Amino acid sequence: MDRYLNDAHVALVKRVRDFAREAIVPVARELDESAEFPWETVKTMGEMGLLGVPVPKELGGMGLDYLSYILVVEEVAKYDASHAITISAHTTLGTSPILMFGTPEQKERYVPPLASGKVLGGFGLTEPQAGSDAGGTRTRAVRENGGYRLNGSKIFITHAGVGEIFVVTAMTDPDAGTRGITSFVVCKPTVDMEKANSLGFGHDDSLDFAEGVSAGKKEDKMGWRASDTRELLLDDVLVPMESRLGEEGEGFSNFMQTLDAGRIGIAALSLGLAEGAFDTALRYANERQQFGKKIWDFQAVQFGLADMATDIEAGRHLTYHAALLKDQGRPFSKAAAMAKLFCSELSMRATQKAIQILGGAGYTSDYPVERMMRDAKVCEIGEGTNEIQRLVIGRLLICEMAHEGALA
Repeated sequence: MDRYLNDAHVALVKRVRDFAREAIVPVARELDESAEFPWETVKTMGEMGLLGVPVPKELGGMGLDYLSYILVVEEVAKYDASHAITISAHTTLGTSPILMFGTPEQKERYVPPLASGKVLGGFGLTEPQAGSDAGGTRTRAVRENGGYRLNGSKIFITHAGVGEIFVVTAMTDPDAGTRGITSFVVCKPTVDMEKANSLGFGHDDSLDFAEGVSAGKKEDKMGWRASDTRELLLDDVLVPMESRLGEEGEGFSNFMQTLDAGRIGIAALSLGLAEGAFDTALRYANERQQFGKKIWDFQAVQFGLADMATDIEAGRHLTYHAALLKDQGRPFSKAAAMAKLFCSELSMRATQKAIQILGGAGYTSDYPVERMMRDAKVCEIGEGTNEIQRLVIGRLLICEMAHEGALA
C-alpha cells in the first residue's frame, strides 16, 4: 500500500486502531445486543477529530485528504461497523453537502459544529416510495412567506434521532421530474437531551431549530444495531430562503454527487468488516486444534483464508484508488461504484467464510464474526443497492465508449 499511504496516513491509522481496541472493542457486543447509541465513544471520536477528518481546519475539521477519512472508516469498521457508519454518515452525508453546495454563510453556520463533533448530522433522502428510485421524491416544498413550507417524511435515516443538522430533499416543481428536486438544511433537537447535556455533546442551543421537524420510531435492525436509524418527519415545516442548499432544482444533481463520495465510504466500511473477519479467522485457525493438529494445517482452511486475503487486497486497491481520484479532482463515479460493489459483496463472503472456519463457535456471540456478518448485509443495500451500482457502472462504460468513439 506504499503507493497510496504516506507516514501521516500510517500514523493516523495507528492512532485510530489504538482507540478502537481500547474503547470500542470492550463495548461493541453489549451495544449490539442493547441497540443503544454509543454516546460516550462517539463523543471521544469527536474530540479526536474523527467526525471532521476531510473538513478544512478553518471550519473546525482536521483538514486532511479524503483518503485519510477513508482510512479512519476502514480501521474503525474492523472492530465495529456501528461506530464506522456513525463517522461515515455524519461526514459524507451530513456534512459534505453543505461543504460542497452551501453558501459561505451556511458553511460558517453549520459546518463547525458538525466537523468539531459538537452535534451529529444526517441526510434525508430515502422515502417510502423513493428508495433506489431517488427521483421519486414525494416530500413537497412550496414557496411561502419568503421561504418554503416542507411536508413529507424520510425513512431509514441515520442519526434522525440523535442528530441535529440535516440536509433533506423535497420536490419544488413536480412537473420537472428530477430537475424539480431541491435541497434544504433543517435542524431539530436531539431526542436524548438528557444524555447530551450530561456529556456536553450532541446539542447546540444556537441552532435554528425548525418547528415540525421530528424523529419517528427507532428501527430494530438486523445489523448496525448501535447506529441510530429512524424516520425523519417534516410536518408543515416553514424554512427561510437562507435554508435552501444550492439553487432550486439542483437537489438531484447535488445528492448524486454526495452519494458518489459516500460509496467510497461504504466500500471502506465493507473492507474493514472483511479485514476484521479475516483477522479473527486467521487467529482462530492458528489456535484451534482438530484431529491432533491446528486447523490451519488443513488445506481447505488455508485455501479459504488465501481467497479472503486476496479479495481484501483487491478491495483495498479499488477503494484507495477511488479516494485518490477524488483527492486529485478527477472523475471518480465509476471507481466509487466499483469499489462499493466489490467490497460490499466481499464483506459478505469474508464474514460468512470466517463463520465457517470458526464452525459452531462462529455462530455464537462469543466471537464477533456473527455480528460482522449481520453488519455486512446492509452494505449491499445502502448508498445505492448493488443492482444500482451495476447500472451506474454499465451506463458509465457506455458513455466512455461513446466518448472514445467521438474522439477516434
